[in-house]
Amino acid sequence: MGSPRTLRALLAVVGLVVSLVFAYFAIRSVDFDVFWDGLRESNPAWLVPALAVLALTVLVRALRWRLLFPPATRPPVGATTRALLVGYFFNNVLPARAGEAIRVLSLHQAAGTSRAEALATAVSERIYDVLALLVLLFAATPFLPDVSWLRSAAVLAVVLVSLTLAAILVLARWEARPVRFLLRPLVALPRVDGERLDFAAASLVRGLSGLHRPGLALRAFAVTVASWLLLATSFWLTLLAFDLDVGFGAGLLVVIAINLALIIPSSAAGLGVFEAATLVALRAYGVDDSRALAYAVVLHAVNFFPYVVAGLFLVLGPARWRALTLGGREEERDEQTDERPDEERRLEDAAHEDEHEDREREAGGTDPEEARLRLLPEEPGGEREPHEQGDEEEGIATRP
Repeated sequence: MGSPRTLRALLAVVGLVVSLVFAYFAIRSVDFDVFWDGLRESNPAWLVPALAVLALTVLVRALRWRLLFPPATRPPVGATTRALLVGYFFNNVLPARAGEAIRVLSLHQAAGTSRAEALATAVSERIYDVLALLVLLFAATPFLPDVSWLRSAAVLAVVLVSLTLAAILVLARWEARPVRFLLRPLVALPRVDGERLDFAAASLVRGLSGLHRPGLALRAFAVTVASWLLLATSFWLTLLAFDLDVGFGAGLLVVIAINLALIIPSSAAGLGVFEAATLVALRAYGVDDSRALAYAVVLHAVNFFPYVVAGLFLVLGPARWRALTLGGREEERDEQTDERPDEERRLEDAAHEDEHEDREREAGGTDPEEARLRLLPEEPGGEREPHEQGDEEEGIATRP
């Protein structure tokens, strides 16, 4: 039990160090007076369409994930959307992109999907994501300013495309056999037998079908490109809030820089890495680091809080969410309801006392006893009868 804990702790420490290093490089040349001016002068109205396009991006990504499953095991889009949002939530609150594994478990719980198959589709997604980003980068290069890190991106693209093509050829030729061979050492583990291993291998191959079926691969790649363009649109709309006088290409370059940088393990939400990558991308447009950091902070908030709120709602469920967000106000309202009858009774008693005093004043006379007798109800014979000793609390005389 100690080994997994040690590994998780090591990943958390490494991620924290990476985030701190990137955060230092992001703020070392920042003039915080200019930074605060940039925040104050921004126009938050642009965040409304930016959030709307971001929501559409999530839906397109959920459709893409669903598309990567074979028709026989394809989950409903509602289940993939829910699992995706849960995964984004945990990516934002846990280090080392732990949400990627959690969304696989969430989809298994929601739709009964094989965990191995869902994991394979998640791996396929990451491959499509990086390939699409690099293709967009090279396609947009003629319209972008000079990008110093383009050569490094080209090397990464060549390596990744080569590995992807090799995997596609192997799966197309031998299907599940290479996967079974790679998983064979797991038989030595407790509760892992050959039948379970064969099932896992078959599930993994089904999940990777989006890579070696040409028609499906083309559709998945097209949807992936569309999702990145939507995200770039959201980033560009956020840029308009800061009046930085840059075009759509800047939003696209920020998307590419951030998501390539987030391949590096970092702390929760990619803190520091996100901001540093944004500054690097906007330097190509001559944007001052101080104003670029103001944009980066707001952009990170736009891509953090909606996912946290939506994910927390899905994780807790409607009942617990209401208890969390409305519990204090409901308790206060209940307390006010409990106290209201006593308060109303006190006001009613005071009103009766005032009315009684008014009636005494209207009766006139200097003798209090005479005034009191005038207030008593008349008997049928037309005479008033004084109170008896035991009826003082009622205030009305009764016959024995």
